[in-house]
Amino acid sequence: MCLAPPLAEPDAARNVTMVAGRKLGLDLRSELSQTSGMVPRAPNSPVPLDICHLAKAIEAVGDRWTLLILRSSLFGVRRFDDYQKELGIPRTVLSGRLSKLVAAGVMAKQPYKEEGKRARPEYVLTDAGEALRPVLMGLTQWGDDWLADGATPPISFTHAKSRQSVRPAFVDEDGNETKLSEMRVSLRR
Repeated sequence: MCLAPPLAEPDAARNVTMVAGRKLGLDLRSELSQTSGMVPRAPNSPVPLDICHLAKAIEAVGDRWTLLILRSSLFGVRRFDDYQKELGIPRTVLSGRLSKLVAAGVMAKQPYKEEGKRARPEYVLTDAGEALRPVLMGLTQWGDDWLADGATPPISFTHAKSRQSVRPAFVDEDGNETKLSEMRVSLRR
């Protein structure tokens, strides 16, 4: 159990939250990158792993095979043999990853039966799985920007009606885009 002290008001000059002399918020306007030296070195993260939702998300979907299964699922792959053939994943590994995704509520098993064959399960994304779509789109665009070596991306994201390019973005409660330079990360009690 984490017994964190109550959060203080942000320091107006630095726009960070200070508690007992410790910085608990990040002002992304002035601390944009570790490479530029703007994010100070810290001995540890301010959120313990056992209560960190990012750590839990990484545990649920963060390994290579799981992410590749989710990628295939977003393109409509649902059946065990189709995943296995497309990904070249060992059957035992695929079975374990699918079971883990079902247990995490990211996928659900539903039966299907082809004529003359026994009933088998297929794996469909749940609402939680579909909610990973923008995360994987963001990762795709990161790959386009940093790993493509100038090659044209094999897919693009566009608005269905206007056909204008779209990209994942941070938006505030009013639906306005918030740039990374305008964001502030704060710890909650």
